Amino acid sequence: MGAQQREYKKRIKSAQGMKKIFKAQEMIAATRIAKAHARVLATTPYADAISQAIGAVATHSTDFAHPFLEQDRAQTGRVAILLITSDRGMAGSYSPNAIREAEELGNSLRDEGKTVDMYIVGRKGDSYYRFRNRPSVKTWTPYKEEELALLGHEIAETLTEVLLSEDPAVHVDELYLVGTRFKSRFQQFARVSRLVPMGIVEAEDGGEKPTFPLYEFTPDAESVMGELIPRYVESRIVNTLMQSIASEHASRQRAMQTATDNAQTQIDKFTRLANTARQAEITQEITEIVGGADALSGSGRTER
Repeated sequence: MGAQQREYKKRIKSAQGMKKIFKAQEMIAATRIAKAHARVLATTPYADAISQAIGAVATHSTDFAHPFLEQDRAQTGRVAILLITSDRGMAGSYSPNAIREAEELGNSLRDEGKTVDMYIVGRKGDSYYRFRNRPSVKTWTPYKEEELALLGHEIAETLTEVLLSEDPAVHVDELYLVGTRFKSRFQQFARVSRLVPMGIVEAEDGGEKPTFPLYEFTPDAESVMGELIPRYVESRIVNTLMQSIASEHASRQRAMQTATDNAQTQIDKFTRLANTARQAEITQEITEIVGGADALSGSGRTER
């Protein structure tokens, strides 16, 4: 019985240590969510505004053309997917959900006869594809949370270069972005968005047509939009990075809270088993003492 109690106490101590780690991770993630959410709120309006502006101008102006606006860009049949995952673990289903979306998208594109080039942010996505002998074209890892804007700029430059390249061995026809949208602390979901070719703004059939502003371009429409459209790609990538890191913190907080509760459940379980074993040991000792006393009484002997 003594050995059994020692084993239970060992497991209780181990669970208590894990509980402290999980609780600390939960508190760290909780404190980082607010800052990450603030960055999301700061970048989302700009990204949405530039997308709407470019879409409106592209829909209602014929003064310019840009490769990103061409709906039929098929040249090489190569498609790029930018997948955003986590650099660290203990984040629940955050990275697996994004990887699953990327896999479904990739399979769908391959069924259409297209070649898929993977560009990955984060160690989790990189290790997933390396383990399956499917290395990515380029990987950004590790990355720092406070340098997401610089990271987004670097990624946008790399992808813009392959999108505009004239080299058939490098050129990419389409660009898809797979990240995680942060809706609240309790709700995040992986999503797929197509960045290139860009979508255009259209009025719904039978609905009231919106009024779009009139634009004047200096020096000319082609020069202005040539500078503006690449910034659209960068703004969408940076905003998705911000939303993904906020979603990662929220997912990690929930995962660590669940892990803390599970550790406490294990502590309670082994404490109960240890108490049961101790009670059984005490009962056995009492039984042995009473049995010994009865044996002495039956033999007529008395202790001195």
